[in-house]
Amino acid sequence: MGMIYKRGNVYWIKYYRNGKAYFESSKSDKEGEAKKLLRKREGEISSGKLPGIYFDRIRFEELKEDLLTDYRLNQRKSLERVEMSLKHLTDYFEGYKITQITTPKIQNYIEQRLEEEAAHATINRELAALKRMLNLGAKQYPPKVDRVPYIPMLAENNTRKGFFEHHEYLALLKALPSEMRPVVTFGYKTGWRKSEILNLTWGHIDFEERTVRLEADETKNKEGRVVYLDDELLKLFKMQWLRRRKDCAHVFHRAGKRIRDFRGAWKKACKDANIEDRLFHDLRRTGVRNMVRAGIQEQVAMKIPGHKTRAVFDRYNIVSPDDLKQAAQKIGKFHEMVTKTVTIEDSGGKGQKLSKSQVIKINK
Repeated sequence: MGMIYKRGNVYWIKYYRNGKAYFESSKSDKEGEAKKLLRKREGEISSGKLPGIYFDRIRFEELKEDLLTDYRLNQRKSLERVEMSLKHLTDYFEGYKITQITTPKIQNYIEQRLEEEAAHATINRELAALKRMLNLGAKQYPPKVDRVPYIPMLAENNTRKGFFEHHEYLALLKALPSEMRPVVTFGYKTGWRKSEILNLTWGHIDFEERTVRLEADETKNKEGRVVYLDDELLKLFKMQWLRRRKDCAHVFHRAGKRIRDFRGAWKKACKDANIEDRLFHDLRRTGVRNMVRAGIQEQVAMKIPGHKTRAVFDRYNIVSPDDLKQAAQKIGKFHEMVTKTVTIEDSGGKGQKLSKSQVIKINK
């Protein structure tokens, strides 16, 4: 039901869908190319699909806004992170039609980000944002994306394994501004995320029960969480209560304003404490490791910081060089004890029992 015609030297096609006329350039001066395009469009329409020209009108920026809207409506806590990912994606794909975002173009994007020395994990987060953006477009009605291209992901080999030994934690506390010390202490003891700590208000605190409680919609894994305060943390929260401001509901604040970012103060304190290249998130790993060292059951140690899966918990349960040294010393003492036992038994004759004094000497 379509037709082919010329505008200047370029062939155009005209076709209909649901009574609506569509006009599209073949971008060629060859009639055969125009015929091929017309057959393609008529095939799409006869199979109930939207004609490809419809998807050519959708641009990267439109799907980007749809993705941000989805994050806001669902109150996703990773909104700030996805905004950072979209910034890099926009630098490359701005102005692109959705039909132009193909696997080769995505591979070019990956190569560019690698040349900029972006970490594999960072690039993967950006690719995940692009994939979600395209999938949302494909799910809409009418759809904005005809098909989602294959998006290759990179192997992540840059997982951090940083943690704090106790003396490093004490040195960091000493170097930090006074308003930051309670935040770090709570993070060191509980392994909670920075955002969870900084968002605490007095409604989360129960002094009588000695608890801090988060509701399900306030955690990353969508599960409520409660932590009981030891004497040090209880004293810490009572001191914060005495320092509270009537114009600020947040437990941790800076001159009555909620603390949002302290990267500058953190970086300076780490440098002054001679423990550079540390992140606040390293306190989370440290908290998990300390709980395991303290003999806390693993199921409980997973609940306190809010680990939902065993795989993630195991990744945070870091083994330090000191742990390995202590293990080697224990193994050495064990073998030494076994050697002494065998030597005494051999010299004492077969079946001879050791005296109480000999056993004590071996154990020592």
